[in-house]
Amino acid sequence: MTNQAAADLIARSNRLGADPKNTNYAGGNTSAKGTETDPVTGEPVELMWVKGSGGDLGTLTESGLAVLRLDRLRALVDVYPGVDREDEMVAAFDYTLHGKGGAAPSIDTAMHGLVDAAHVDHLHPDSGIAIATAADGEELTQKIFGDKVVWVPWRRPGFQLGLDIADIKAKNPQAIGCILGGHGITAWGDTSEESERNSLWIIDTAAAYIAEHGKADPFGSTLAGYEPLEPAERRAKAAALAATIRGLASHDRPMVGHFTDAPEVLDFLARAEQPRLSALGTSCPDHFLRTKVKPMVLDLPADASIEESVARLKELHEAYRADYQSYYDAHCTPESPAIRGADPLIVLIPGVGMFSYGANKQTARVAGEFYLNAINVMRGAEAISTYSPISDAEKFRIEYWALEEAKLQRMPKPKPHATRIALVTGAASGIGKAIATRLAADGACVVIADLDLEKAQAAASEIGAAFPNSQDVAIGLQANVTDAAAVQRAIDDAVLAFGGIDLVVNNAGLSLSKPLLETTEADWDLQHDVMAKGSFLVSKAAARVLIDQGLGGDIVYISSKNSLFAGPNNIAYSATKADQAHQVRLLAVELGEFGIKVNGINPDGVVRGSGIFASGWGANRAKTYGIEEEDLGKFYAQRTILKREVLPENVANAVIVLTGPELSHTTGLHIPVDAGVAAAFLR
Repeated sequence: MTNQAAADLIARSNRLGADPKNTNYAGGNTSAKGTETDPVTGEPVELMWVKGSGGDLGTLTESGLAVLRLDRLRALVDVYPGVDREDEMVAAFDYTLHGKGGAAPSIDTAMHGLVDAAHVDHLHPDSGIAIATAADGEELTQKIFGDKVVWVPWRRPGFQLGLDIADIKAKNPQAIGCILGGHGITAWGDTSEESERNSLWIIDTAAAYIAEHGKADPFGSTLAGYEPLEPAERRAKAAALAATIRGLASHDRPMVGHFTDAPEVLDFLARAEQPRLSALGTSCPDHFLRTKVKPMVLDLPADASIEESVARLKELHEAYRADYQSYYDAHCTPESPAIRGADPLIVLIPGVGMFSYGANKQTARVAGEFYLNAINVMRGAEAISTYSPISDAEKFRIEYWALEEAKLQRMPKPKPHATRIALVTGAASGIGKAIATRLAADGACVVIADLDLEKAQAAASEIGAAFPNSQDVAIGLQANVTDAAAVQRAIDDAVLAFGGIDLVVNNAGLSLSKPLLETTEADWDLQHDVMAKGSFLVSKAAARVLIDQGLGGDIVYISSKNSLFAGPNNIAYSATKADQAHQVRLLAVELGEFGIKVNGINPDGVVRGSGIFASGWGANRAKTYGIEEEDLGKFYAQRTILKREVLPENVANAVIVLTGPELSHTTGLHIPVDAGVAAAFLR
């Protein structure tokens, strides 16, 4: 980057966006004006660099900026058709762009371009929005800031708001910024440093005023019985409710979930004013676009039983959907986009915490962060005044805005396994790791469950490294599949990490290559504990989640060619693989009524990357066949019909097909992935 104004803008944006007290994720925008040489005329040209649509200040780079010619942008004032047609101006911004590339201009572009200041910041700080949503926000603005900050009555973001702020700046030369009613703040300066300093002064001054003058208990008294449960107890209750809640939140379309028991959430849920404030909903557009206009709140004390809580949640869900439909019907017009779903995105459980939902883990996590922002806003507004968000009619105008709909329509088509949450056992290496990697690439969230926690976390980090937000793609958990309690802990951790489970791959295993007379009772028990019993324990614990969700699901067993083929010197291994193969058939019959498919894969000769082969099985099999261990893969390939070596990725591909949309009506099937072994043909 050669332009100093743009470089300073990015540095300022990153500093402001790095601190959540200044703005929420992907919220707000910043700009800088400067001069470049026009490559066509060779003459200086005034430009504006502004954060584009959809970007995040904390991670903003040059590619996230839109670059516009100021003369053309300002000339749009002369063709502005009025507030009733201001949406047309967004398309007009494209005709003011300088050069090619960069981000698309956002709806707030006019706010930056029309204001006569070299640098402008528009932010969504909790303290600023608290003033913006206070019932007497205008009076508080004058009282707190004097004439340095000017109140702007609520107006939907757009060209007219840019004109309004430009007019305020012109008429109030002493002002450094505005409080935007119901929305946020805007500040400006002659230099990047001055704009940043002014933004922070408004944010910190508002926070200091609330801290000094606010009520001690803005959310009211504590409700007996609604206090937070002890950490272990609330985590256990959250895990027990997670699947049911995700199923409710996914009534219209599948969702990924996120859970938090942050102190601010737990305190809010324990207070007397929570029901009133929750019903009012959020105010800042960035908030309710992520959280819906209001949350669904369980109206039972913290010690309510799981059964009672589940029953009440289902009743509340029906009421929530009816209420949202009424909200849509009351405000829609013939031009409104179709309703996008009536399920809650935020579900609050007193004493336990908050579940938030989205089309992927990042969206779900950010939705929760936004509602936490909303709680902070309500606390601040109630501390010094009364929380008074914008009306439902105005919320609807934003939520079902044609421009918002167009943005949604531009989003890329989801991958086949998007919104699916997969748990793969024995996934720190070999076949399991290949399966987890392939599922993540196909859009799934993956849980790497392995006996070795360090290796599981390393594998999760490696898989996640290919994505912008690695923690939202893969996690590593320790799981001893022979221990029912350990399996349940892994399942609980998985549902709290991603909201639920859709897909389970029973891959954990080991192998001891011995003839009958050398196979000990301990050998036999170990093989069966890990693979037969382990698969049973994992399937049983996961099935409870799948059934409670009511979303169907998949269980896949990585069995073996040896479940059918009677090879030499592996009595314990082959017998337990046959056990797994029959579990597939039994569970397919039993779980089919819940829409849960159960299928198996029979690999053979997967040498490369295999933990089993590396741990001694390979050496033993090579000895059995009278060959060198390094030649084992080639040996297996030559005995196949296709003369091809089988790789972990070949097994992963079979998992993708079995659990994807193409085989949605297939259950109880075993797919051979062995390059063709006639003796193991299914009959």
